[in-house]
Amino acid sequence: MDKKDKIAFIFPGQGSQYVGMGSDFYQSFQSSKDVFDEANEILDYDLKSICFGGTEEELTKTENTQPAILATSIAMLKALESEGIDCDYTAGLSLGEYSSLVMSKSMEFKDALKIVKERGKFMQEAVPLGVGGMAAIMGLNKDMLPSVIEATKKHGVVEVANYNSPEQIVLTGELPGLQAACEEAMKLGARRAIPLPVSAPFHSSLLASAGEKLKNELSTVQVQDARKKVVTNVDGMPIISKDEIKTKLVNQVSSSVLWQQSVEFMINKGVNTFVEIGPGKSLTGFVRKIGKSMGKKVKALNVNDLDSFKETVEYLKSMKDGE
Repeated sequence: MDKKDKIAFIFPGQGSQYVGMGSDFYQSFQSSKDVFDEANEILDYDLKSICFGGTEEELTKTENTQPAILATSIAMLKALESEGIDCDYTAGLSLGEYSSLVMSKSMEFKDALKIVKERGKFMQEAVPLGVGGMAAIMGLNKDMLPSVIEATKKHGVVEVANYNSPEQIVLTGELPGLQAACEEAMKLGARRAIPLPVSAPFHSSLLASAGEKLKNELSTVQVQDARKKVVTNVDGMPIISKDEIKTKLVNQVSSSVLWQQSVEFMINKGVNTFVEIGPGKSLTGFVRKIGKSMGKKVKALNVNDLDSFKETVEYLKSMKDGE
């Protein structure tokens, strides 16, 4: 690995879950097994059964999904760390930010697990079912975004939830407004506009009450200064100080996720290898598109199952051997 090479560990958020996730790591690595066993003990219910062999309906309940993705990501991280692999920067998409904070030793796994379980519940309770949702807009020229938002004003609240990549933004808000936004986006040249299978308008001002409840919950846990550079969703900048962390986690619930900006920041700081750790591989795709749009050569890897784990370890060790 060239001295100038820098690695970032990135962690997925809600929507990346699937039944069976993490079971291969549970069976193959003691450190991964310990994570799931600890999660069961802390939550006092069988999270690993929900992850490994539950129903999709059970897994997609927000209060199950959030601890399930966190536990799976940390179980896969522990396997990677057992190979002596480390990073310079870390970031996570929405819920994934908690995995980043655990990785950076800012928050203990047991505390993060309790917080995300409550976070899921607060987010679900903030808006009644059937009132809000989210939609992904693909291939829309960013200059057209204000026109799309303007067209929704008489139909209800619509805001930007995620800036994922140059190719994709996610809108959030009330369902009639989202429908109007999708229609307007297609008129203005979007390639696709797809309602997402989520039960609430995450990352919108409609979730401000969830942020307040989360603030109270966060006051019950200890947060340390981060030992890695954690790039946050709220402003796409790194945090080190523990004082900033809780404030940004509260704001994150009702603010846009600046994922594209976070990745651009890391690339500009010399990160040229990104490793997505956890279920799914959507962040890997986003990173490739962001790197390409910047004209930068970026390697995006993922650890999602045992095959991708082996490939990633081999690649990173060959980089190290080439120092």
